[in-house]
Amino acid sequence: MPFAPSFPVMLRTDDGVRIDAAHTPPGDTGAADVGIVVAHGFTGSWRERTARRIVHVLSGFGGVIAFDFRGHGRSGGESTVGDQEILDIAAVVRHARVIGYRRIAVVGFSMGAAVAVRHAALCEGADAVVAVSGPARWYYRGTKPMRQVHWAIEQPLGRWAARVAKRTRIAVGRWDPIPMPPHEAAALISPTPLLIVHGDADAFFPLDHARQLYDSAREPKELWIEPGYGHAESAATPELIRRIGKWISSNFS
Repeated sequence: MPFAPSFPVMLRTDDGVRIDAAHTPPGDTGAADVGIVVAHGFTGSWRERTARRIVHVLSGFGGVIAFDFRGHGRSGGESTVGDQEILDIAAVVRHARVIGYRRIAVVGFSMGAAVAVRHAALCEGADAVVAVSGPARWYYRGTKPMRQVHWAIEQPLGRWAARVAKRTRIAVGRWDPIPMPPHEAAALISPTPLLIVHGDADAFFPLDHARQLYDSAREPKELWIEPGYGHAESAATPELIRRIGKWISSNFS
């Protein structure tokens, strides 16, 4: 089955970074006034097949705007790995309002989940938030994949490899100041509905991250622990994405 048609658009953040994005209008069953912003994980891109598959399914529930975070793909700037990326989501949400969507849900995966939670806490615009496979706290190194991620972020050879292999350009240096961690941001989202989705087979972040996010958040909130689900976009089945779309619709009905 072909993917729903998408229309590329170039946006600009408040700090002047160009953001490469694409708008997929609602499908036949999608709500015309609902916009769904899809935020990818670290080293991801809206142009990847896994992301396009997710957009295609979500377009059955509303219009979808997917984008590349700063430092990724055809977007400008450098990745700050979850800090200044809240400005990227803010630019996309603002565009969704401009083109006519009245109700906006932000769906983030992994790093994108952390940014979606922080954006909802610190910026205006999101009417619902879905955090899939997201971390609750920074600097987690308790799994082999996350130790590899830190190598890519912190070491010159790792940054070179990320740039060459994944078209991801990572800013040099440490955060200063350290941004608010996702679990603290989750406490500030209410009354915006928050859905936390996490797999019990996630090789990057164990379930205690999801539970910490959930415990920190106030109502309305939901936690889905998905049996056998791995990490982020690559492991997300169409059935899971449809359930997320139905959750968005139920909160906008």
